Amino acid sequence: MIQRSVELEYVEELCRKAQTASRELRKLNTFRKNSVLEKLAEALQARKSTILSENSKDLTAGKEKGLSEAMLDRLALDEKRISNLSKAVLEIKALPDPIGEVVRGLTLPNGIRLSTKRVPLGVVMVIYESRPNVTIDVGALSFKSGNSCILRGGSEAFHSNRILSDIFRDCISAAGISPDVVTFVDQTDREFMLPFLKQTRTVDLVVPRGGEGLIRFVSENSLIPVVKHDKGVVNLYIDKTADPKKAVPIALNSKVQRPGVCNAVENLVLHSGYPHSKELLQSLSEKGVRLLLDPPSLALFPSGEPVKNENYWEEFLDLRLSVKTVDTIEEAVHFISETSSGHTEAIVTEDLQAANYFKESLDSAALFVNLSTRFHDGGEFGLGAEVGISTGKLHVRGPMGLVHLTTTTTFAEGEGQVRS
Repeated sequence: MIQRSVELEYVEELCRKAQTASRELRKLNTFRKNSVLEKLAEALQARKSTILSENSKDLTAGKEKGLSEAMLDRLALDEKRISNLSKAVLEIKALPDPIGEVVRGLTLPNGIRLSTKRVPLGVVMVIYESRPNVTIDVGALSFKSGNSCILRGGSEAFHSNRILSDIFRDCISAAGISPDVVTFVDQTDREFMLPFLKQTRTVDLVVPRGGEGLIRFVSENSLIPVVKHDKGVVNLYIDKTADPKKAVPIALNSKVQRPGVCNAVENLVLHSGYPHSKELLQSLSEKGVRLLLDPPSLALFPSGEPVKNENYWEEFLDLRLSVKTVDTIEEAVHFISETSSGHTEAIVTEDLQAANYFKESLDSAALFVNLSTRFHDGGEFGLGAEVGISTGKLHVRGPMGLVHLTTTTTFAEGEGQVRS
């Protein structure tokens, strides 16, 4: 009971500070916010060696714990990734500030003037795993949109997340702003999340991004509104008319370019009439992809492994790939509807009618025609960065960017009108 009291006191103090700081932040003009982001981008480059040193601690611990290669890749920072972090901050700086944008304005017949404007949500808590870039991406997006953020990363990235949040807080403090607009949670035990999920008076939104277990835990226990950033069981359908000059590069990029991320393909759906299936499977195998094949594709490529039915619902986040053979696009759409997590589905085809049928029949956050699934990303969509990719349907769907961290307030002005 004593330990519970200490935990609750810790959580409530962090949340109160974040809420108080958010009231200061919402008053800042765009120039001051952008100045901090510019200093942050510079600081990330200037303190690169310190970041790498802290990240190496996490990588060493991760290897000792036996984390998979995909998990280690998600965790790793190098000079290029730090430079990309800095670049992402500058891209957010360059985006139009959504705060104060008028989304509706009119004068009513009775003379009352209405103006509905974008305002910050207030305090956003993001619970995430593995990827330390989230600390900077979410912190910068929240700051630019006038929100305090509470960042609770996983234990596997503790040192990386802490140094990145410290650098951000230093830049904020140097500008004379309360550093509590970016709050780092230094308690990583999953059970410790419970008190945070009950803070309805101080936290306005919870965003979990990570594995299925994390999403379920937060969704089942939170009293605060949740925007889910669920797993990515991504499907790529190769239609019988697909051009092999497109199909092979798209399939390889979708799976191999970075297999440990949510927009990497997990199910390859092949039309039985596609004449280049064997060459496609061979190309994937040569890139190290472990092919889990149904009977027709195994007959084409005997060096693969038999697929289990449950594999089609798995988010591998590694170089495994399940393959399903279908005889019609209708069968492909049915299979995708059954297995999809609502993240991304793609078709490669030269048949406009097939492309349209695919787009009209499926319901996911993104539907792609003739391009890699790896493009389903906030940065690639011109959002600068993303809080994550929402697989739900309320508030935001797909990449959650700057504008999605706002709500609206309607301002009404009159000349003494009263309602009859």
